[in-house]
Amino acid sequence: MRRLTTLALTAAAIAAPALALQNTQQAEQPAAPPAEQAAPAAPAAAPAGTQLDAMVMTTPPMDGAPGSRDPAMVTAGTYMIDPGHTLVTFTVDHMGFSSFTGQLGNPEGTLTLDPANPGAASVEVSFPISEVSTTSPELDEHLQGEDFFDAANNPMGTFKSTEVVVQGDRAAIRGDLTLRGVTKSVVLQTAFYGAGENPMSKAKTIGFRATTTVNRSDFGIDYGLPAVSDEVLLVIDAAFEMQGAASEG
Repeated sequence: MRRLTTLALTAAAIAAPALALQNTQQAEQPAAPPAEQAAPAAPAAAPAGTQLDAMVMTTPPMDGAPGSRDPAMVTAGTYMIDPGHTLVTFTVDHMGFSSFTGQLGNPEGTLTLDPANPGAASVEVSFPISEVSTTSPELDEHLQGEDFFDAANNPMGTFKSTEVVVQGDRAAIRGDLTLRGVTKSVVLQTAFYGAGENPMSKAKTIGFRATTTVNRSDFGIDYGLPAVSDEVLLVIDAAFEMQGAASEG
C-alpha cells in the first residue's frame, strides 16, 4: 500500500509541470474572434428614375417653334413691347417659412437694337401699379396702398436703360428703376431667349429673360420688415414685336 501511494505521488509530481506548461500555452493563445455579426440590411433602392437633379426654372422651345435661339434671326430696328406676353414677377421671403411671388402685367415700352452694334441697344418700359396681382385680392389692394406702392400717388413704375454690356447671348443692362417716386440704378442680368416671326401677328418678334434683386426699403417700402424680406427678386420675361414696314420686310 505504501508503495502504491509513493508511485502515485511520484507520477503526480512528474505530471504537474507538464500540465502547468499546457495551461500556460493555452492561456497565451489569442482568443477566438467573436462570431461575425450580420451586416446591416442595405437601404431599399429608390424607384427607377427617382434622383436629385437641378431645379428646372424655364422650359426650352420645342423643335419647329417659330422662335429660334439663333442670334442671326434678330432684325435691327425698334420694337414695341408685347403686353400680353410680358410679365414682371417679384418674390420675397415670407416670415422665413416660404417664398411668395406676385406679378405686374400689362406694361408698355420700346426696345431699339442693332445686332451689328448690340452695346448701343436701349430699352424703356413702364408698368401700371394697378396691375399688381397675387393669390389674394385683399393683398393686391394692400400692395397698392400707402404701406407699399402707393398707387394713388405713384401709378406707374418705370425702367430706362443707361448702359448695355453684351457678351454672346447675355447682357448686363444698367438702368434707372423708379418705384414710389424713388429712382435707383439697377443692373438687369439678361439672356436672349429667341427671335423670329410670330405666325399669329406676322410681326418679327424677340424675347428676353432678365433678373435682378433690389432692397424695397431703398424705394421707401419698408412695411412688414423683417417678417417680409427687404430683398426682392425681380424676374422679367419680355417679348417685343417690330412694328410697321421693317417688320413686314
